[in-house]
Amino acid sequence: MSLKMPVTIRWSDLDPNAHVRHSVYYDWGAASRIHFFYQNGIDAHYMASKNLGPILFREEAIFRREVRFGQQYFIDLEITALKPDFSRFSFRHTILREDDTLCATIHVDGAWIDTQLRKLTIPPAEVAALQNKAPHAADFSWI
Repeated sequence: MSLKMPVTIRWSDLDPNAHVRHSVYYDWGAASRIHFFYQNGIDAHYMASKNLGPILFREEAIFRREVRFGQQYFIDLEITALKPDFSRFSFRHTILREDDTLCATIHVDGAWIDTQLRKLTIPPAEVAALQNKAPHAADFSWI
């Protein structure tokens, strides 16, 4: 199971070589994760009411093929690792051309933070359940 969403390439996303700037890939990854949580009721209002926010420790992209304006692309989201208390997580995003050509892979490692205490925290049960039911990668592992 995976979550695939289309990405929109804007003119401002392009670099002087006429392909997508490297930082745009990271924006797509963040948008994909936030979209997943929002679709499942974990939105900004929910997070603020729980003093909860996601933070990243690592974000890495591996570029395989050029992504250019005028073609259709998709970003796929899957969880590659979770801590048993769901306080830490790892996601992998794959950026695919419409013909399923792999263009890039983004890996992120993160955690949940209590936004008032400014310390790492265990997320509420609703967030933990959502992470547990999210698409898990074939190479998923508990950390």
